[in-house]
Amino acid sequence: MSEQLFFSQEELAQRWLISKRTLERWRWLGTGPRYHKIGGRVIYKRDDIEAFEDTRQFPPQRAGGVL
Repeated sequence: MSEQLFFSQEELAQRWLISKRTLERWRWLGTGPRYHKIGGRVIYKRDDIEAFEDTRQFPPQRAGGVL
């Protein structure tokens, strides 16, 4: 079984439990993951998705507030 290399907007929205509209807004603002437009379709490379996810990691916080 091979790993999925590309994700559609719908697949990425489902992966992250967000709306397609959020991804569209992020593209418009330039704040989301890198994307490619091929034949009018927006696609995201798995490597770009994982790189974006890596930039959004935060250390766990203690219960009861900020350290």
